[in-house]
Amino acid sequence: MTIRLEQPKDYREVENLTREAFWNVYRPGCVEHYVLNQYRDNPDFIPELDYLMELNNRIIGHIMFSRAELVLDDGSHIPSWTFGPISIHPDYKRRGYGLQLLQYALDKARRLGIGFLCMEGNIDFYKHAGFGLASRLGIHYHAEPRNAEVPYFLAQELIPGWLKANGINNGINNATYCPPKGYFVADEHPADFETYDSSFPKKEKLVLPGQLPS
Repeated sequence: MTIRLEQPKDYREVENLTREAFWNVYRPGCVEHYVLNQYRDNPDFIPELDYLMELNNRIIGHIMFSRAELVLDDGSHIPSWTFGPISIHPDYKRRGYGLQLLQYALDKARRLGIGFLCMEGNIDFYKHAGFGLASRLGIHYHAEPRNAEVPYFLAQELIPGWLKANGINNGINNATYCPPKGYFVADEHPADFETYDSSFPKKEKLVLPGQLPS
């Protein structure tokens, strides 16, 4: 098994992997492969943390990171970071590869000076990589009530003391997070997305239990 930086020659294969990994998971079909396709030209994209995982010369996993922002209660803005999509091919899920890829990437992010991450995901998985509820760190999700303990909104301080050093003191000066605009590119340009998605093999879109409400 090898983890390495993504290269241009990998782009199409990684996008197809991402499509396979997310198809019918959160909605009928998926948009994550288009987000990735468009993000590589986004100034928020962090190419130094664009990693893929190979096994027996096959790409089975991928993760990308993005710059983000926190808005403090006092009105000031500070940089933050997020990651995703993180993809593991369906043939290799539930074998520990996703956690291994994530932990590798988090260590690299820490070494680059990334002190704090917010993300949306399943705490039952991400708690194993050190993530917890963001609300318990004084970070609020823009689309939920301020006093809500949002179960899918997670965070981790990669560098101890980063929040306090940047003016966030839970209970005194908290902050609000909104995902980077680049994550909504498929909803903002539906015709372009449909043209892009049609270039991949046809797959059936299904409405399944557990998907997000439309």
